[in-house]
Amino acid sequence: MAEAQQADIVIIGGGIIGCTTAYYLSRHPLYNSETTKITVLEASANGIAQGASGKAGGLVAKWAYPVELVDVSFPEHIRLAREHNGVDRWGFRFVECGTWEGVGEDLKRDPGSGVGKGGKRRSLEKTLGAERVAHTEGINKRHPVGLNWIKQELTVSYAPMDPTTGLEGTAQVHPYLFTTSMMELAAEKGVKLRGGSATCIGIESGRVTGVQCTNPTDGLEKFIPATHVILAAGAWSPFLLPSLPISATRAHSVTFRPKAGMDIAPYVLFTDIKLPRGFHASPEIYARPDNEVYACGPGDDSKLPGNVDEVEVDQTACESIREQVVSISPELREGTVEKRQACFLPTVSQRGAGGPIVGEAKTVAKGLYVATGHTCWGICNAPGTAKIMAELVLNSKALPRKLKRLEPSQFL
Repeated sequence: MAEAQQADIVIIGGGIIGCTTAYYLSRHPLYNSETTKITVLEASANGIAQGASGKAGGLVAKWAYPVELVDVSFPEHIRLAREHNGVDRWGFRFVECGTWEGVGEDLKRDPGSGVGKGGKRRSLEKTLGAERVAHTEGINKRHPVGLNWIKQELTVSYAPMDPTTGLEGTAQVHPYLFTTSMMELAAEKGVKLRGGSATCIGIESGRVTGVQCTNPTDGLEKFIPATHVILAAGAWSPFLLPSLPISATRAHSVTFRPKAGMDIAPYVLFTDIKLPRGFHASPEIYARPDNEVYACGPGDDSKLPGNVDEVEVDQTACESIREQVVSISPELREGTVEKRQACFLPTVSQRGAGGPIVGEAKTVAKGLYVATGHTCWGICNAPGTAKIMAELVLNSKALPRKLKRLEPSQFL
């Protein structure tokens, strides 16, 4: 796009991908608020970050996947945190991360599976990226030094996720705070947030013309003209582009607050818990800088509702996650559960295709861009995705060769 050319960019979706893309567009050297209008369209009546972007674990890792995006995203996370005080603003920090194996105490209750009602178990595939950094160092290491919120006697083994990078290979952010901060920083440069549920992407003569949406206040249909449309609606993206091979995985999670006076050590654990009466569980557990502890269970394939505000939370699944976690943590057992929640993650459903899907969907329409299918690594890979999208839209650059396998033409 030439520097002086008028552009109207509509980003569909106020999650981490949409908000971070808005940020990078507003910071691009070719961005001019006088000639370029950027609008983020969000369907939730409660504002941005109401889906997975507000309810995820917030892990940022060098060993994540796909490596092509991680190599861009990880250093960008560090730069963003330095530039905008991410330590205080969205809880950025490096963190110990590893696989923990042990035995859960008998609490005389059925711990359950953590799988939500109405769906079958589905893996979140979080540790797939760790396959390329598999090592044997530390596999037989016992209880980690400083891990003060897991009962030491219950630990069988602990192994760092990536011994080659040490503490600088894994970081974390608070996903809701990171997403809202990206939107706030974009708004400082003139980006507008608009409420409304997109119902159709307008296309004429092979080019996008805008987005049809439902006004949240009066329910009337409105049309937003656009020269460029970026579809970043996560699991809901196929509602607008049905040919997208995206499926939805629901994941439940809970957050704990330990009892007063207990400072939680900074660890992220991928657990394998052997429970009484033949049960096994593997919740992911994340200690956060504000002394909150986040835990999530397995995914399920329950039906995606029409809107993020309609996502159902299965209280039984949340209670199962709580039971599993407190079976190894007396400190959290004595604390309180603050949130019980669920979200849907977008996964590329084309067998062997990987993902996410990032780039211009030229075979559908010129000016239509797609950024979705990030599975559980949306928070991690948002800066890399957004940086690439900004270049594609504002600088009209082709997708880098190493990212060609992610472009929409490979999937549509």
